[in-house]
Amino acid sequence: MNRTRALLGGLAATGLLLTAAQAEEADPAAIVAGQFAAGGNHTGVRASGAKGVCLKGTFTPASGAAALSKAPHFAKAVPVTARFSMGGSNPKVSDKAKPVTRGFAMRMSEASGDMVFVTISAPVFSTKTPAQLLEFLQVRAPGPDGKPDAEKVKAFSAANPETTRQAGWLNARPVPASFAGVDYWAVHAYTLTNAKGDTKIARLKFVSADKAGLTDEEVKAKPDSFYAEELKERLARGPARFDLVAILAEAGDTTSDPTVAWPEDQRRTETLGTLAITGIEPDATCDARTFDPVVDLPEGIAGPADDPMFAIRSPAYAVSVSRRAN
Repeated sequence: MNRTRALLGGLAATGLLLTAAQAEEADPAAIVAGQFAAGGNHTGVRASGAKGVCLKGTFTPASGAAALSKAPHFAKAVPVTARFSMGGSNPKVSDKAKPVTRGFAMRMSEASGDMVFVTISAPVFSTKTPAQLLEFLQVRAPGPDGKPDAEKVKAFSAANPETTRQAGWLNARPVPASFAGVDYWAVHAYTLTNAKGDTKIARLKFVSADKAGLTDEEVKAKPDSFYAEELKERLARGPARFDLVAILAEAGDTTSDPTVAWPEDQRRTETLGTLAITGIEPDATCDARTFDPVVDLPEGIAGPADDPMFAIRSPAYAVSVSRRAN
């Protein structure tokens, strides 16, 4: 618990320090241990996104982006280091797994600092509090037979129906044909502030320019690891592009619960720019620094102060990096 408090204390500088009650229930080390256990306790990998591909690219802001945010990354084109990944700590997870989120982390670099987003291929997160995430992981830890206890998972899901929304959303859609062929959401609510001091609350979404899913027959014909090679062939033909879109909040939209989706078709949106992924980088490029969306945000964009699932990311990432290095 002392280590937990020390890690959480690092959030004070970001303005995202958890309340005392939340801090007591939010044990980053236990959460990370649960992530590793659920994935089979592999070593030397990330607690989430163990299987992935490191990338490079460029973000070019839209002409109207500065009207929403004064972040310098929305004023000129900036280089990007990014990583596509499969969710979870199992580096052998199949690319064909339907109920697994695909991840897209990126660092947009500018002379004054970085802007980092960590996104997933679903509009909602799996849990709404760190304590719920820990229990979610614990009931999914494999037993002696290598599988989680189905009855425990069923009972937990019945008692916590919001934790089924993400898997339900993924299962209702085809397996993405490519890491670059699916949309990605930063499931938390951000505050955008422009040079005049005007603010807007928004959720951010990276919209693929080339969305494509696989039929059941196409999935069967694919090997368990096909995304990396597909991406290499795709990028040889040209960049993979995503539009960064701000989904603007209206009264009543939650900023504290990432398991609740906003009705995007009923919300005004603004395009902030285009991200072009241009090539593959060595894994060491992405391993050199953590993609931390809590700490690495410039003036002009801020994460939610009332969402404990956002705040817990930074200390949990620190634990994961420490375990990966040892």
